[in-house]
Amino acid sequence: MKILLGSNSPRRKELLQSLGFDFEVVSINCDEIFPENLEVKNIASYLSEFKANAFINLEASEILLTADTVVTFEKKVLGKPKNREEAVEMLSHLSGKTHQVYTGISFKTSENIITKTDVAEVEFDEISIEEIDFYIKKYQPFDKAGSYGIQEWLGMAKISRINGSFYTIMGLPTHLVYETLKELGF
Repeated sequence: MKILLGSNSPRRKELLQSLGFDFEVVSINCDEIFPENLEVKNIASYLSEFKANAFINLEASEILLTADTVVTFEKKVLGKPKNREEAVEMLSHLSGKTHQVYTGISFKTSENIITKTDVAEVEFDEISIEEIDFYIKKYQPFDKAGSYGIQEWLGMAKISRINGSFYTIMGLPTHLVYETLKELGF
């Protein structure tokens, strides 16, 4: 069996490599839209499975892994910021507070799809506007849900506590990936 990673995320690629799996990266082009009435805790798994279903060229000897990460604060989704102003606004809201990060993963074979979700809580210390400006200018977090990457400066300097998997926050719950691939015979 061959693993296909349906993600362009360098972080997911790095994490799957670190788990020791050989795989090929494939591109999946689909709009990441979800029903408005969907509970925030179900959005990541919905989008992960949506991406898996958008990939139609799967052979019997292949398994496709897709993922989606959603940052939520006060039951609202914080997506990828469109610009500097949105990033400042998101990080200002998260400053000194706790939020949730959900990552959904889907494993698609020619016969079925297995989808799992993991959640972690992240608590930030207070973040000054100068620190926010520094982070945005240096790290350009416009490709990251919630406007930050836990593995970058902001995560190292300003996250005081996490409850859950660091890797779920980074974008791939490695413990669930390993467990599921092992169940599937890898």
